[in-house]
Amino acid sequence: MSSGGRPRAVLLDRDGTLVVDVPHNGDPSKVTPVAGARAALDRLRAARIHLAVVSNQSGVARGLISPEQVETVNRRVEELLGPLGPVLWCPHGPQDGCACRKPGPELIVRAADALGVLVSECAVIGDTGADVRAALVAGARAILVPTDVTLADEVASAPEVARTLGEAVSVVLSEPVPRSATRG
Repeated sequence: MSSGGRPRAVLLDRDGTLVVDVPHNGDPSKVTPVAGARAALDRLRAARIHLAVVSNQSGVARGLISPEQVETVNRRVEELLGPLGPVLWCPHGPQDGCACRKPGPELIVRAADALGVLVSECAVIGDTGADVRAALVAGARAILVPTDVTLADEVASAPEVARTLGEAVSVVLSEPVPRSATRG
C-alpha cells in the first residue's frame, strides 16, 4: 500500500495516541481518551477497517505494573472507546533487546497476522518515532500524531504527520482534513 491509499487495517498505539499518557498506568480509573478518539475509531469501524492496538508496556519489565494491570487498563480503554480488535503489547524494557518492543517490527507483524491482513495493508498511528520506525521497518504505512513529548526530529522525519487522531483518520480514509485542523 502506498502512502495515501486506504488500508485494510489500522494499528494504533495506546498511550498518547488513544488515551492520555499516564506513565506506567496500572489504574483503570486514570484512563482518559484523547479528544475525539471514540468518534475517530467509530469512523474507522464504519468504514470496515480492522483495528488493533500495539503498545510498549515497559513498566512490566521494570516491576512498576503487573501484566494483570496492563490487561485491566486495556479493558477499560476498550470500554471507553469501543471494540479495538486484538490488543498486543510488549512487556520488555528498552535494554531487553526483544523484537516486539517498538521500534522493533514484531508487534506490527503479529497484529497484521491476527487480523488476517498483509503488513503492507496496514497503517500505524502513533505518537513517537518508535511507532513510526516500527511501522516502516515492518512495511506498513506510518502516521505520527505528535504530543507535547514527541521529539522535534521525530516529527521532522515522519513520512506523514497529523495534528490529531481525528485528522489521522481522515488521512487514512482519504477524506479532506477539516479546514480548522489544517496548518497555517
